[in-house]
Amino acid sequence: MRYNPLGQTGLLVSELCLGTMTFGGGDGMWKEIGNLRQEQADVLVRTALDAGVNFIDTANVYADGLSEQMTGQALRNLGIARDDVVIATKVLGPMGKGPNACGASRAHILAQARASLKRLQLDHIDLYQIHGVDPLTPIEETMEALDTLVRCGDVRYVGVSNWAAWQIAKALGIAERKNLAPLRSLQAYYTLAGRDLERELAPMLLSEQVGLMVWSPLAGGLLSGKYHRDGTSISGDGRRADFDFPPVNRDRAFDVIDAMRPIATAHGCSVAQIALAWLLHQKVVTSVIVGARRPEQLVDNLGARTITLSAAELDRLDRVSALPPEYPGWMIERQGAYRLGAMAGEKPQSA
Repeated sequence: MRYNPLGQTGLLVSELCLGTMTFGGGDGMWKEIGNLRQEQADVLVRTALDAGVNFIDTANVYADGLSEQMTGQALRNLGIARDDVVIATKVLGPMGKGPNACGASRAHILAQARASLKRLQLDHIDLYQIHGVDPLTPIEETMEALDTLVRCGDVRYVGVSNWAAWQIAKALGIAERKNLAPLRSLQAYYTLAGRDLERELAPMLLSEQVGLMVWSPLAGGLLSGKYHRDGTSISGDGRRADFDFPPVNRDRAFDVIDAMRPIATAHGCSVAQIALAWLLHQKVVTSVIVGARRPEQLVDNLGARTITLSAAELDRLDRVSALPPEYPGWMIERQGAYRLGAMAGEKPQSA
């Protein structure tokens, strides 16, 4: 297992992170995602830690708080020392029926941080993340609330999930101007079947040294290689059959799967491991979140860390999954050639 700094910090996190969305179950989509009981959660946590994982991600809304509760209890049941794990959780979604029981306001953030600490049975949260965009709360208010948690010791580092590049850049500017705790990470969707993040987010993250945690690296299981092109499962089960998320361009996704199959055969591994290994080869990626319902699924995912893809294999996957050109990207690339060409002594040409 390799370990990477979380953005511009000295905190080292494993390149694979255990996701706990399958813990707890409940009603609605949580039932479809997973309904693991405490004993099963303990096994997954133990399996991940034994493989060198030191990073665990959860959220207050997962199974209405039960995922956090089970995560904290697993650490106690297994006798895990607090300093041996990095615990991340999130806040934003509804945790009650009132109009203020959700969002990224100061009131909701501070209240939910205390509630998460209680459920997790911890004295601090290593990484506290805003789970998405709150269109009503000013970013200044959100950043000041997060800074309060850092200064009082309840939280060590702060991050966001599912934010646009301009919103993260704005938050970083506010933090610098007001001397607030800066954002250290983004949790975002990124797969061979969905590389949209590369348009704006990836360049910004690299420029500002913000870490990237990848959620749903197998596109909701689609890149596991266990589905036909019509979306039906080869084995007759699978999450996508009942919870078709995240949205995917299926033609491109299955072209990617077709390209991954011979590579997986050459490496003697699963298609899922190739999809995960590709992410681990991307410079912008800090950690890839893997979740599972069964220990054997988790073991297979953890095996991705041992796979080294050749330049030819990476090129093949890059070509089949490439995003179509969009403005202003194609114009930036065209005009940027002036300067790059000048370095090589080439005569500039007009646009």
